[in-house]
Amino acid sequence: MTATKITEGTVSFHVPAAGKPCKTWYKIIGDLTSSVTPLVTLHGGPGAGHEYLSPFTDLHTQYNIPIVYYDQIGCGRSTRLPEKNQDETFWTVDLFIKELDNLVDHLGLRKSGYHVLGQSWGGMLGGVYAARNPAGLRKVILADSPASVPLMMKGVNELVKHLPADVQRDLEECTREGDFDSDKYKDACMVFYKKHLCRVDPFPDDVIASLGNLEEDPTVYGTMLGPSEILATGSLKDWEGYSTADRIKSEVLLINGRYDEVQDLAVTPWFHAIPKVKWLHLEKSSHFGQWEERKRYIKFVGAFLGSEKAMKEVGF
Repeated sequence: MTATKITEGTVSFHVPAAGKPCKTWYKIIGDLTSSVTPLVTLHGGPGAGHEYLSPFTDLHTQYNIPIVYYDQIGCGRSTRLPEKNQDETFWTVDLFIKELDNLVDHLGLRKSGYHVLGQSWGGMLGGVYAARNPAGLRKVILADSPASVPLMMKGVNELVKHLPADVQRDLEECTREGDFDSDKYKDACMVFYKKHLCRVDPFPDDVIASLGNLEEDPTVYGTMLGPSEILATGSLKDWEGYSTADRIKSEVLLINGRYDEVQDLAVTPWFHAIPKVKWLHLEKSSHFGQWEERKRYIKFVGAFLGSEKAMKEVGF
């Protein structure tokens, strides 16, 4: 059996406002020179890093689809910029779009083509990116990604109402007091996360690693989103991406789960706005369906990306 080709590297990313040289770290599973169109993955957070997306390696082992993982600037193995904490003029959607374009160009994917899968914040980024119809972009997957942060938070607030009364009380008290670093707040958030972020118990190591990235360096997450998944106070708090989604020319697959913190009401605007769209709803999953219904998830993504083997397995 031939060993899987794994390539790691960094690409310089010119960001004048950073005040220092920046690099984006990436890892490739498979061979980008093969005849199969590669999938570039965009992780969530923002700032969570690539680790929790590791189930997508199954797309390569099962269907020979090359996978590109990378850590977005500000987290993981890419350049960190803690000095830019709370600098909303620096941490912008456009910054991350430029980084993605820079990586795509570095890897030489413009002519050969590439797919994009964005999960959570990565899908928010992916939706805006796809609306610009960059050269080489083929298919797009927006997984567990809100078309509107206000709509996402509306759904989250409804989910919080079903948590135990003492957990709700702790969340309310900590929010009122601005006490977001205490164990009380973190423990209350974890009750929510085990229901609506990842229902695999215990959390897989790669999920723990990505959550650890947010804990270790909360610069990007705290600036753009807020103190937790339950409260949006950052620059993305009023964000929406569906107003330009009608410009997307690529085929798009939407994915979310029944227990997802990104409830259907936050996904529906994507579905109505995007011209060529399908929606996979996972009945047993929350926000990390790639872990919770891994086999079904990977088969449907593989089929959407054109694998004949996967299409036979799911009956396409």
